[in-house]
Amino acid sequence: MTILDELNQTPVNPEEHHPPVTPELDVEAEDVPASEDYYERHEIVADPKQSVIRLDKFLMDRLANRSRNKVQNAIRAGSVQVDNREVKPNYRVRPGNTISIVLPKSLEENFDITPQPIPLNIIYEDSDVLVVNKPFGLAVHPGVGIPNGTLVNAVAWHLQEQFKELPVKEGNEPNRAGIVHRIDKDTTGIMVVAKNEYAMTHLANQFFHHTIERRYYTLVWGDMEGDSGTIRGNIGRNPNDRRLFMVFPEGEDGKWAVTHWKVVERFYYCTLVECRLETGRTHQIRVHLKSIGHTLFGDVRYGGNKILKGTLYPKYRQFVESCLAILPRQALHAKILGFEHPATKQHMRFESELPEDMQMVIDRWRTYVAERM
Repeated sequence: MTILDELNQTPVNPEEHHPPVTPELDVEAEDVPASEDYYERHEIVADPKQSVIRLDKFLMDRLANRSRNKVQNAIRAGSVQVDNREVKPNYRVRPGNTISIVLPKSLEENFDITPQPIPLNIIYEDSDVLVVNKPFGLAVHPGVGIPNGTLVNAVAWHLQEQFKELPVKEGNEPNRAGIVHRIDKDTTGIMVVAKNEYAMTHLANQFFHHTIERRYYTLVWGDMEGDSGTIRGNIGRNPNDRRLFMVFPEGEDGKWAVTHWKVVERFYYCTLVECRLETGRTHQIRVHLKSIGHTLFGDVRYGGNKILKGTLYPKYRQFVESCLAILPRQALHAKILGFEHPATKQHMRFESELPEDMQMVIDRWRTYVAERM
């Protein structure tokens, strides 16, 4: 019997339909900073009576707890601009100059990092960067409720003695060593880790100015209207449930966010979509797509782990529930990451295959559609 034969059975009473059991949510598991919370921008206008002074000394006098090395790395990395143009480290500030600087941001939590033999799927590595394919269930770094067993613990084991020299955020935060962006614990895909101070500052500047290429594949509920589009809207924490984020009307609460999407493949009741991020807000893809009626398939936190589209046939329910059992998380994968290498300045672009659980579910939906046609 084909999948289509199984689905075309006697319909079930809607009142008898029960969604899959929702596992208890880990309130703190994803209560960590968004990618854009890893860096910050300062703007300083030199006083009209400012004496001519070296740029690095000028910034050190005005930025608290910033070492000369960090400031000089930022200048060399192109993270400092004077009157909207990059300058050399020996530039001398003059009265009226407007100086902007992008730096890795200081975060509050601090955890001791113990190297742990957690396997790393390394795609690329050199003396400046480490590119990995993060699996499902692995948090990026320690946080409240996740003291260890993270990507940072795995990196510490992989690099051993070198780990002690990895760059950290200001404020002595070893749990952030080398981390300049993140993806959710239950999202899979490509990440880059900085292996020195200069690389970290250079990458932070790229993330801040949205020159990093980030493309995700996701399976969503429903048939997307149109083949491509852009979602714009402020994202912030839901005031009624701190575990969730939501889209706020423009100009109200939250932070501005932009997601570009295009259809990859249609499955009647689900759609495989590629999303390209301009910004990096917490749960951005999950919240933006839900806001237009397309919750991510399997997303426990946002209600995607139950049947949202389709028929009420009992075999269809069994089919969907079996897919949800294969993929007990949001169907979201960071498939492509592109950036300028901090040292060589060459453009680097990495792509990873979909994880097995997500690919299996997509194949099942593809078979269903083929038999239906």
